[in-house]
Amino acid sequence: MGRLSDQAGELAQRLGDRAEAVCRQYLSKGHREGRYWLVGDAHNTPGRSLYVRLSGSEDGRGAAGKWTDAATGEHGDLLDIIMLACGHAQLRDSLDEARHFLSLPHPEPGGDGPRHAQEPKAPTGSPQAAQRLFAASAPVRGSLVQTYLRERAITALRADDPLRFHPRCYYTPSRKDLPGTRRAWPAMIAAVTDQDGAITGVHRTWLDPAAAVKAPVATPRRAMGFLLGHGVRFGRADAVMAAGEGIETILSLRQAMPAMPMIAALCSAHLSAILFPPALRRLYVGRDDDPAGSVAVAKLTERASGAGIEVVPLSPMLGDFNEDLRLVGPERMAGALAAQLVAEDAGRFLAIAG
Repeated sequence: MGRLSDQAGELAQRLGDRAEAVCRQYLSKGHREGRYWLVGDAHNTPGRSLYVRLSGSEDGRGAAGKWTDAATGEHGDLLDIIMLACGHAQLRDSLDEARHFLSLPHPEPGGDGPRHAQEPKAPTGSPQAAQRLFAASAPVRGSLVQTYLRERAITALRADDPLRFHPRCYYTPSRKDLPGTRRAWPAMIAAVTDQDGAITGVHRTWLDPAAAVKAPVATPRRAMGFLLGHGVRFGRADAVMAAGEGIETILSLRQAMPAMPMIAALCSAHLSAILFPPALRRLYVGRDDDPAGSVAVAKLTERASGAGIEVVPLSPMLGDFNEDLRLVGPERMAGALAAQLVAEDAGRFLAIAG
């Protein structure tokens, strides 16, 4: 991020030098205990879950201004606190607020100070913005995303999966959201890629850190970027692969067929429009049990027939494959899938992933 990240790092260090004053200003419902400031969360809720280090540790491992929320696992610096406490949607707003607090002048374009005015900003919803969000996210292992998926009986996660965790992903409230809806939540970030593996978009699932469920907002799932024809890919495309709408649907199918390449198209309309890899000869479609799913399968079958690709629908026993996994169990789910797979594929792909 170049100059923008440079100035953010400099301001975060300056804020750390005045850590207690920052806490008294932006986390006023907390209090000091020893070398820490304790408060409920980064939104200034009363409590003791979040703790801010007010001075550096003697062994040098902890810098002043660093904070951790023991309830959610979120962590960061005081610039993050300003961003969350003030509800800023853009980093530049938090940089300006930090300068105001520190009584620093606003940088002149072309001057020697921080020059965020010259930092090129990726257009909202563009592939560039999606790439930056994915790059700014963290691995899933040990995160709220892993807990969220585990609660859905999805445990077969891999290091190369296109999934990441963002501890405070910005959410723009819609007209359907209640007044005062939080503008930042933990989120599962999924990379949408083209057939060459380039990120063209991301899908965000905002999560409630208190319950490891989707966040209590009007639209907890949103995608951005160039999506049509692309998807969230698990494994390298081959002659046989599976496609479905939702990420959880595909991950549930992978519990039973861990070696089969799969793609989540994110909605029924995009499922019917996925681009076919050159080597593809048989496509399994994990459809949802609803009218939109039926329409998507019909359109996909029509397109595939012209390309010499066999389409084999896979139907869940219940409403969707994650319900099958959670409520019926992996063994019975695998048995139901075995009856729908081509015999050679059942022998090659069907297994129970632990």
